[in-house]
Amino acid sequence: MKTLNLLNYAQDGWYQAPGGLAEVQSAVTGEVIATTGSQGLDFKAMLDHARTVGGPALRAMTFHERAWMLKDLANAIMARKEELYALNYQTGATRTDGWIDIEGGAGTLYSFSSKGRRELPNQRVLIDGNMEPLSKGGTFVGQHVWTSLQGVAVHINAFNFPVWGMLEKLAPTFLAGVPAIVKPASSTGYLAEQCVRIMLEADVLPKGALQLVMGGVGDLMDHLTCQDVVSFTGSAATAMKLQSHPVIARESVRFIAERDSLNASILGPDAGPGTPEFDLFVKEVAREMTVKAGQKCTAIRRAMAPAEHIDAVQEALSARLAKVKIGDPREEGVTMGALASRSQLEAVRSAVEELSKSARIVSGDPAASPVQGNGAFIEPILLRSDDPWGSDAVHDVEAFGPVSTIMPYRDLADAVALANRGMGSLALSLFTFDPKVAEEFVLGAGAFHGRMMILDRTSAKESTGHGSPLPVLVHGGPGRAGGGEEMGGVRGVTHYMQRTALQGSPALLSGIVKQWLPGAPKPEGDVHPFRKRISELEVGYTLKTASRTVTLEDVEHFAHFTGDTFYAHMDEEAAKASPIFEGRVAHGYLILSFAAGLFVEPAPGPVLANTGLENLRFMTPLYPGDSMRVELTVKSKSVRDEEKGEVRWAVYIFNQKDEVVATYDLLTMNRP
Repeated sequence: MKTLNLLNYAQDGWYQAPGGLAEVQSAVTGEVIATTGSQGLDFKAMLDHARTVGGPALRAMTFHERAWMLKDLANAIMARKEELYALNYQTGATRTDGWIDIEGGAGTLYSFSSKGRRELPNQRVLIDGNMEPLSKGGTFVGQHVWTSLQGVAVHINAFNFPVWGMLEKLAPTFLAGVPAIVKPASSTGYLAEQCVRIMLEADVLPKGALQLVMGGVGDLMDHLTCQDVVSFTGSAATAMKLQSHPVIARESVRFIAERDSLNASILGPDAGPGTPEFDLFVKEVAREMTVKAGQKCTAIRRAMAPAEHIDAVQEALSARLAKVKIGDPREEGVTMGALASRSQLEAVRSAVEELSKSARIVSGDPAASPVQGNGAFIEPILLRSDDPWGSDAVHDVEAFGPVSTIMPYRDLADAVALANRGMGSLALSLFTFDPKVAEEFVLGAGAFHGRMMILDRTSAKESTGHGSPLPVLVHGGPGRAGGGEEMGGVRGVTHYMQRTALQGSPALLSGIVKQWLPGAPKPEGDVHPFRKRISELEVGYTLKTASRTVTLEDVEHFAHFTGDTFYAHMDEEAAKASPIFEGRVAHGYLILSFAAGLFVEPAPGPVLANTGLENLRFMTPLYPGDSMRVELTVKSKSVRDEEKGEVRWAVYIFNQKDEVVATYDLLTMNRP
């Protein structure tokens, strides 16, 4: 293929470095396929551009507008995915490997877009928790909120997933309203550069929202502030070098790291040969060794089994690995391609040499060349350590390739200790059909692992596997793994936001968060709120209903009609004997039903459907002969699309003494 001239994208324009270019080789053939470099970039100007142009433009958008933007970006990538697949094989990856990277990356954008529209308000401020009363009279309250950081997210990505690794950082960053400067790894940066081109050409990103550095970052770190975030994926050595930068320390720059991880997989003591869990364990370890040629931060590096089953595990794993077909990832039937570069091949061989000083190779030859030529091919290497406590290397040395070490454990406590000996990992998997084993293991090992998959015969068919980070779950881990977190849905978004505790009157804080807070004004009007579209509804607008007396006949009729003849509703003496009631009481669901009858406007109108009820609490018993009334208040509103939106109503039910009988949030789908 023609040698690619990779460009930087800075201050809304493509930039060619005038010199200092590095050559990038194909992982398959060893031929030069691209040149890359960032010489001459003004990194301070790039940061300033992101802060003064990209940031304000993104922060002017609501969460929903940013979420729709993510969907548009994902659509653009999917429409042009074959352009990315055409480059993918040069990284040594098969089409299946590329699917994880390319379509998995687009899927992450789709996921954050969906969660943004479903879980975040169509506003620019995100409420965190409930209002906190701070005064006796209720005129002074507190409310935690999240607002967008006013800096730049600097994303430094690894070589193994040039598309997904970039998009899983960009999705929460953009949704939070923060611009990004992306620096991909040079060895596979050509794939990231093409993906950036596709996103920019979709013409949905504001100016300054995305910039690209195709080489070193120069003095960029010298110009960071407390409003910036550095999100890094790579080696522990590089992470520590960045994290100890004096500016990052001085300015308290947020630093998110995903680095070395000696992930473990454990065969439960109940999962011997012949059980479904044994077969699943062997299949998963082999798969994690060979997908992406083992170049996954979540790949299984340590496989542990009961001592009495370790020989069976070795035999089954070796047999499975012998069936792996290594070769040009474009060829039919190839199941494992090459490592990303020749330098990566040498690094893996060096790590295997270190591991083999205290563990023996039982399958594969690290010196073999399974494919002729200058590609970065290597056989899957399985090692065995019969004394895992006598070898530090098997718990400390990560061979970032198709390499794993099997080791025995004595009992479950020993397995927990061995798993934790990795001193922090991104992912762990346990194969067991015994809930007690699962519980004991999670309690013992949970604190050392960012994600734990417990797999058995019931979940295996639908499982995403040991090594698959998911947009809705946090991705990260303690200790050696870097101590950071990414993704996790809205949790990932808040990494790029600031939590602030607001104090003030309910009215002022309601105006800031665009949600009615208890104690804020509740204006009334002549028009029933169900007759108003979302655009016509004012937050705080309230309907106060007439009263209705609940009779004993009502209670008994409801009991027989529904079948709910619980003693508190039907037996006076038993109800009086309760420490809660003074006698027979109305059903909670009768109260809710009568409340709906008091506030519902029955004629067709802007309200399309009742979609839910949340945060229900029954506060005061309602006895036969008591009356009830309702106050229905517009708590918040959110337009979803041109046809519908959601209104959240605060519902308070009072008795004749103005005591709160029940309270809940009612959700309705309305016309915008």
